[in-house]
Amino acid sequence: MSKRIEPAASLTDQVYAVLHEAITTGEYPPGYRLRIRDIAAEVGTSVMPVREAIRRLEESGFAERVPHKGSVVKGLHLAELLHVYETRRLLEVEAARRGAALIGKEDVARMRREYDLMRRALVDGAVVPYLDHDEALLAILYEASGNPVMVNIIRTLWQHCRAYKIVGARGSLDTPHHDILWHYQERLVEAVDRNDVEAAVAANDESILAASDRIKAQLEALR
Repeated sequence: MSKRIEPAASLTDQVYAVLHEAITTGEYPPGYRLRIRDIAAEVGTSVMPVREAIRRLEESGFAERVPHKGSVVKGLHLAELLHVYETRRLLEVEAARRGAALIGKEDVARMRREYDLMRRALVDGAVVPYLDHDEALLAILYEASGNPVMVNIIRTLWQHCRAYKIVGARGSLDTPHHDILWHYQERLVEAVDRNDVEAAVAANDESILAASDRIKAQLEALR
């Protein structure tokens, strides 16, 4: 036989997936204490898979150990924000440039659908679905670049900065300038639709810079 039966996901994998989702959706905010016994009771496992899952969260950068507290969801740090967004800008501007030059009309239509869903999520005040649709919109464009390695790295960066993105979106949602949460994406879709590569690149670049500046200001205000 040439096929092998893949083993089912281990308990550790399942616990890791649950905790990872709780962190990236904001259910477990930065600084949230990951108490092993409490989590084990919540998910219905022994403490061993929870302990191993938390260790993996620490290794992947989603949790950190704090003296006298144990493991907590990784906090928000200004230096990290700047580094992550600088890296995002380098990769995503290039991905937008390549994608805008190659994308087809069907994929542009998919981008528009994600844009509409994104706007609907904002009307509902649903920050996490808003971010999901925003990233889906961008992923369609970036995947058109034909470079899956670059897209995977970008997706990893999105996960890494999801907590920052949640802070930025929530901080802007109830302000008079909440249109900043969709303005750049609207420009991006319109530019891609008319095959204007430079306009698409400009919209994407300005979007990342504006988000970084907005989140930076919010983090400084919390100090």
